Amino acid sequence: MERPDSGGRSTVYGTRGVVACEHPQAALAGIRMLDAGGTAADACVAMAAAMAVLSPMMTGPGGDAFLLWRDAATGAVRALEGAGAAGRRATVEAVRALGHDTMPARGGVPVTVPGAVALWGEAADELGRLGLATLLEPARELAERGFPVAPVSARMWREEEATLRADEAAAAAFLPDGRAPRAGELVRLPDLARTLGTIAEQGPRAFYEGELGERIAAATRAAGGFLEHEDLAAHRSSWVEPIHDAYRDLEVHELPPPTTGTAALMILCALAREDMGALDPLGAERIHLEATAARDAFEVLHREVGDPAFTGEGDTTYLCAVDADGNACSFINSLFKGFGSGVVVPGTGVCLHDRGMGFSLDERSPAVLAPGKRPLHTIIPALVTRDGALWAVYGNMGGFMQPQGHAQVLGNLRDHGMAAQEAVDHPRHFLDRGVLLVEGRVPEAEIERLRGWGHTVEVGPPYAQVTGGAQVIRLHAGGVRSAGSDPRKDGCALAQSP
Repeated sequence: MERPDSGGRSTVYGTRGVVACEHPQAALAGIRMLDAGGTAADACVAMAAAMAVLSPMMTGPGGDAFLLWRDAATGAVRALEGAGAAGRRATVEAVRALGHDTMPARGGVPVTVPGAVALWGEAADELGRLGLATLLEPARELAERGFPVAPVSARMWREEEATLRADEAAAAAFLPDGRAPRAGELVRLPDLARTLGTIAEQGPRAFYEGELGERIAAATRAAGGFLEHEDLAAHRSSWVEPIHDAYRDLEVHELPPPTTGTAALMILCALAREDMGALDPLGAERIHLEATAARDAFEVLHREVGDPAFTGEGDTTYLCAVDADGNACSFINSLFKGFGSGVVVPGTGVCLHDRGMGFSLDERSPAVLAPGKRPLHTIIPALVTRDGALWAVYGNMGGFMQPQGHAQVLGNLRDHGMAAQEAVDHPRHFLDRGVLLVEGRVPEAEIERLRGWGHTVEVGPPYAQVTGGAQVIRLHAGGVRSAGSDPRKDGCALAQSP
């Protein structure tokens, strides 16, 4: 008997709240919030905080975050930015004086103000019902009591051992027994548990204005960076107008610049001119059209918004939820590189992100570094409506793979009629600096056709980490919701009991 999906997972169906996340324990945290009467935003904040513990190389309070929200009662779609800015002393001249010709990936220089905690608090206050302290409790419990490390997280942890060893506080926090934990080993993060407890008790402003803020600024400066306590104290999340465009009978909503949401919409607009549904979903024609649209979109993006020099896979977590009332939240939280800057604030368990890599030191670039400026962000959540009704929430983490993944996963759902799990499991491809990586499940004959059309093709494993991790929730007639979670990650989709 054949499994319903090639990856071995079934699409999850329900009629009440549904979540999809990159770790089962985090997904359970989201369901706990829905069971307690919380909204989709409550579920997403709880899952994001839990992921900060369960996969600390990917996300955490030291990162940035973005969300899209659709209110079931009004149909309004809102966007919340949790992107921090460069410090007031961060200039091109100051970075060059340290001997850098481009923005470095590690150390204090690429650290900008972490925006995630402020966004968690704003989302809880504005969109939730339970309060931030309740939402952080599952994460605090996991950090304090410990958790067995999941296989994908263990592999990514091991890949960053050298980065962690380069920083004394990072090694103390994240290399128990002097090495990365192996899959199934129990890990406790007591420093991070205390930090989460402080935020829960004192509120998110304690992360920016209190002792924590002072320690974050001091750790950044000690690592050669430019943040001052005043930079953190001045930070606030921003409600912004989402951007949107039509894809066939759907309306796709994205975050505006400085994110790559514009690239996702440009790719979809180009593909909307083609009869994509008539093509073989694993065929060269489809891959060629999607890769060509991505190439053209990125040329515009990097010319108008930011610099392509820092492309590469980012360590990010994407998650989503729809509650029983039909409110929807599409949420992404990121450190960028594995363990971000590699700088951990001593005694806090807070790993600081390296989003400043998105800046250029070229004065002619639209992404040139300047005090108080936000860098180009690859992280983007997506939300889809049809005739004003919610159709899907989804995302595909993974650096500049994200806008490409948005187009590919939506094409799977809309053009090829795939179920949620099938859509995230289906082979993906990633155009990166002129090289087209395709997953190994694409037939060899199709790969040779792509090469014959001039593509430089690299064949990856059947499920390639660089194609990111997707999570999807779809809405159907009669109040049915379906969800899928990417087998390239450790997670799962869950539905509330009827």
